[in-house]
Amino acid sequence: MPGLVHTYPDKVLLLAALNCAVYCRYCTRGRLVGSKGWTIPDETFQYLGKHTEIRDVLVSGGDPLLLSDTELDELFSKVRKIPQIRTIRLGSKLPSVQPSRITPELADILAKHRVWLQLHVIHPDELTEEMTRALDTLAGAGVPMVSQTVLLKGINDSADTLTDLFYGLLERRVKPYYLFQCDPITGSSAFRTPVEKGLQLIRELQARVSGLALPHYCIDAPGGGGKITLLPNSQFRREGSEIVLTNYEGKEYRYPDNETVS
Repeated sequence: MPGLVHTYPDKVLLLAALNCAVYCRYCTRGRLVGSKGWTIPDETFQYLGKHTEIRDVLVSGGDPLLLSDTELDELFSKVRKIPQIRTIRLGSKLPSVQPSRITPELADILAKHRVWLQLHVIHPDELTEEMTRALDTLAGAGVPMVSQTVLLKGINDSADTLTDLFYGLLERRVKPYYLFQCDPITGSSAFRTPVEKGLQLIRELQARVSGLALPHYCIDAPGGGGKITLLPNSQFRREGSEIVLTNYEGKEYRYPDNETVS
């Protein structure tokens, strides 16, 4: 369907706009964004209505917040008319790069349709006074917010930087949600860190930040494999009726575990 990506059974990506306020060199949709005048056809909404397994819609693009309040209200209304849709999310970078877009009127529209706002934030320098006021407006209206961050070599690939970023987001009532390994798109090699570096950072963050401030470290698998979460301490072994776990310090701990699942 035009404007729709249906990778997982129960959730879809809906491309509501193809232009952005800024264009990121590491963008996974760089081949699509940059044009204007895009409108989601009715057949796409009909597809959503027919596929009753779909529960979650992520409205993205481009940046959907470049649409007008009226356009967003109409879009959300169309999605909310589909009875099986349980959640609507919207991905945007505008709160950090164009915080003036965040008005009480916009916040009320997002709250009315119970939209989760998924912010794109890369570095603590983005957490300006203007952005803070924008996030206060959203939180004050009751808009729930999470963030996603792309791990970028030489920019935010240190535990100090990520600690400042994730705690700064929590202070502004935004839950850090995803830390993404940079996608292997053309021209992004200078930004990509080794995967082990990302795992090392998660180990360090586990020792330094609240669980609320710790995001999922993910790779969006090339070829349409979807998001795969990487856990640095998921290695364990069984010894008799116990599971031997390794924590962030490399220390082993034993958990009594039933050997069979009833």
